[in-house]
Amino acid sequence: MKITVKQGKIAEYVTEALVVALCESEKGLMYGTKRLDKSVQSLIKEVMATGDFTGEANQVAVLYTRGAMRPRRIVLTGLGKKSELDREKLRNALAKAAQKIRQLNIKELAVAVDGDELGLPLEVATEAAVEGVFLGLYQFTPFKTQEREKIQEVEACVFLVEREVSMPTVKKAAEIAATICHAVCFARDLVSMPGNRMTPSDLAQEAKALAVVRKKVHVKIIDAEGMKKLGMNALLGVASGSCQPPQFIILEYRGGRKGEAPIVLVGKGLTFDSGGISLKPSEKMEEMKSDMAGGAAVMGAIMATADLRLPLNVVGMIPATENLPGGKAYKPGDILTSLSGITIEVTNTDAEGRIILADALTYAGSYKPTAIIDIATLTGACVIALGENVSALLGTDDKLKAGLKAAAENTGERVWELPFWEEYQEPLKSEIADLKNAGGRAAGTITAAVFLNKFVGAYPWAHLDIAGAAWRTKEKPYIPKGASGVGVRLFVRFLRDLAKEKQIAEGVKVRE
Repeated sequence: MKITVKQGKIAEYVTEALVVALCESEKGLMYGTKRLDKSVQSLIKEVMATGDFTGEANQVAVLYTRGAMRPRRIVLTGLGKKSELDREKLRNALAKAAQKIRQLNIKELAVAVDGDELGLPLEVATEAAVEGVFLGLYQFTPFKTQEREKIQEVEACVFLVEREVSMPTVKKAAEIAATICHAVCFARDLVSMPGNRMTPSDLAQEAKALAVVRKKVHVKIIDAEGMKKLGMNALLGVASGSCQPPQFIILEYRGGRKGEAPIVLVGKGLTFDSGGISLKPSEKMEEMKSDMAGGAAVMGAIMATADLRLPLNVVGMIPATENLPGGKAYKPGDILTSLSGITIEVTNTDAEGRIILADALTYAGSYKPTAIIDIATLTGACVIALGENVSALLGTDDKLKAGLKAAAENTGERVWELPFWEEYQEPLKSEIADLKNAGGRAAGTITAAVFLNKFVGAYPWAHLDIAGAAWRTKEKPYIPKGASGVGVRLFVRFLRDLAKEKQIAEGVKVRE
């Protein structure tokens, strides 16, 4: 979808649908109507008097202006009480309005932008509005071959600014938000693709294509032979049951100074997970194409970081494979020797994500990074504990975790920190190897993170378990059922904050 910013009076802009976001008030009056024609204001009051629209959060009403204004329709969308307004409510409200407009089969919409009226900084309101519209209109339809003409799409969105002085702020914020949204949709597409169309080799091709059009992104693919030479026997063990060759994908974004230590992002890339010999139940196994959502988030984050030209060095790593049963598949009871030299007793082949991440985390240390963050659809226990709206956060560095928490609050991609105490190591002790790969049902999300930490070394590290948030069974206003693209906006916000902190420390004037 094309996003543009234009200056002009909203009452004079010719469009089929103008979106106006309004807050409710205890007195029954609404904020945000002062720039509308008086006759349209009267129409709004009339609609309010009937109770058809009150400004309640996510409420939508369509009004026909009948020539009173140049916009043919005013689409009102409710933000709830002004005292409770935040960027997440704005995202939700704009998404609901955009979806209503799509139902009307309208190809272009306009949005009235005025952060002062909403009580939010203008750049914050603009970014949230763009995210709501862009992400709320996402659809995954490449495999719909019949009646494609019935698929409704909004092709363009114009953000209207009345004051010339606001134009630079709104344009910059809209461009940033659109860039990030493109990356989120890219990640959603990767996760939504079926396993036969998104194999490890296909994922590697996507990484190559990403790097081709971005000068500062360099891609390196380590194949099975290269893994064998390095000693990545943990990753190779998981891959052994599949005829699809594993790929270790490395994307290097070089936006900082030469030789400057990077941040390393590591994403789990199970393009299909059957559970292996420890076979999963057949019900909903088709959703296991989403087990590479962590890898998709890392790829999307690298894409957006490069397109935003952040002054950082960032490395993305994705160990990619399938986990299938077969005559050559690894088995419960097998012992794998990881890249680090740590031996792993396999007690459950369906706890494979941590095994492939073990080699990736060890390899990440070769970059001598400032920090390592991994992201993975790692444990069913996380879904039980936190549901679909929250990801688990664990780690060893308080500053790193604080940065991720701040980014999570900003983006609405919430995280909740779980404890990481010494006693959680006990379930992973093996009598015949250095570690077991699974510690049983109790505290499963925590013991999985404890396992990963064994391969990180002394580097600051954080782990995000997105098992619930990556694939949704119920839609939210700007997040569809299925692939959510979680992690992309969180990572990019975290990196933007890091870049800003770095520039301030270096004495660079930061506008944002």
